Amino acid sequence: MTEFLKALRTLLAHLADNEATETQWATLLQTLVGGFPADASTLMVTDGEALRPVALLGLNEEVRGRRFVLHDHPRLAAIASHPGVCRFPQDSPLPDPFDGLIDDDLSEVHDCLGVALRDGDRLTGLLTLDALTPGSLDSLDDDQLSTIAQLLGTCLRLAEQLRTTRTRLNEALAQEQPSDVNWHWNSRAMRQLDEAIELVAPTDMSVLLHGETGVGKELAVRALHQRSRRHQGPLIKVNCAALPESLIESELFGHRRGAFSGATQDRRGHFAMADGGTLMLDEIGELPLSLQPKLLRVLQEGEIQPLGSERPQRVDVRVVAVTNRDLGAEADAGRFRQDLYHRLSAFPLRVPPLRERPEDIPLLAGHFLEANRIRLGLNNLRLDQDAETVLFTWHWPGNVRELEHTLARAALRALGERAPVATSEQRQAVALITRDHLDLHSDSRSTSLGNPSDTLTAAAPPAMEPLPLREATDAFQRHHIQATLNAYDGNWAAAARSLNIDPGNLHRQAKRLGLKR
Repeated sequence: MTEFLKALRTLLAHLADNEATETQWATLLQTLVGGFPADASTLMVTDGEALRPVALLGLNEEVRGRRFVLHDHPRLAAIASHPGVCRFPQDSPLPDPFDGLIDDDLSEVHDCLGVALRDGDRLTGLLTLDALTPGSLDSLDDDQLSTIAQLLGTCLRLAEQLRTTRTRLNEALAQEQPSDVNWHWNSRAMRQLDEAIELVAPTDMSVLLHGETGVGKELAVRALHQRSRRHQGPLIKVNCAALPESLIESELFGHRRGAFSGATQDRRGHFAMADGGTLMLDEIGELPLSLQPKLLRVLQEGEIQPLGSERPQRVDVRVVAVTNRDLGAEADAGRFRQDLYHRLSAFPLRVPPLRERPEDIPLLAGHFLEANRIRLGLNNLRLDQDAETVLFTWHWPGNVRELEHTLARAALRALGERAPVATSEQRQAVALITRDHLDLHSDSRSTSLGNPSDTLTAAAPPAMEPLPLREATDAFQRHHIQATLNAYDGNWAAAARSLNIDPGNLHRQAKRLGLKR
């Protein structure tokens, strides 16, 4: 059970931010059923109309790339419809989906059972066990198999929730948070920002929002939109860095059918979609210089001209540009047009980093704890005193986003430690987050409280005796690159810009220094 708890805790911690890896699922399956007299085991999850293997024991890795549709595999369909452990007689006429996949010399599986994994009445996956020797699985206890199925079903349910809840929460927050959540900030810096938003929101002035990665710039954009006269119109968000350069003009301004190869129908651009509302241009500093004059013209004239169209089109759009770069410095260096910069920054706003407003940490932590309590179905979720102290003393290089992810991971760790299978009764209890659940260790992260470049004087770890110059240089570069990545929440492109290095060169340098494989 100890090994299972370790595997489960690792899995739940990883699920807070990412999809679980194949290795983590396989470790969990190995821990649960690896000692059984089975020659092959699978954990499969529902994927639309099919079942997709996420963990395999005794089967070739290529099986992971297969999809098993129930109506094509009657044995899997029988397991899926069975209320308990489904055991097949040795002479079952139903074909086994793994026949010939366990051993090249044997084409049939002689013993087989399976258990459906469910979330209520909904099928979420299957656990299957196969043995080549008849009767090998007879000794397995059905109650034990049902318990294992419940454990795996809980993991799958959490994994699915964490895949879908982020999207649902983001959509809900985009619609509800500006009107339903009234942030009464504790810090003076955020109160001043709120007052500035209140001042400029009713106007049509273009706003340039700048601040570090993860400070909550999108929340400020939503506040600007909700408090403007355009609040009943659309709020359209565009990530300029995510648009292919060859398609940016079409994406922003639209095109007519036949305007270029592949333009098989008319398309509205983002400006047309935002007509009567607000257009958020995220990562505006990534907009190519060649397109900047066309954006400037739209801002000056209030007209767009879709590709392939002979007539301009009037649009009524309020533009809010967002960046984590010093756009003024970019303009001075010739990497951004001066006239466009001044047009966009008619009213500049800076969202302060979390380290400049620690008074807001309890407010934000309470919000994120409540969101995780609801998501995990807990009666209550709270921090112990030591955990609160850690939150206040941490320097938060990833800002509010880091705080959100840290608490999400900690909530899962606290839940997994308390009850691997959280029954409804167990969820009524309070889950307590400790400093160990937060996993914030200052000795493994940057100690800089400012810009990543501020680590220049303290980046290299102290040595007891002088190092050779090459080793000392590598140590400094390794530490400084890692500190910059931490500050930008692992965003390699943002880190490359901050370090003033080509992204490809940064990746190669990081690989040479052992920071990535």
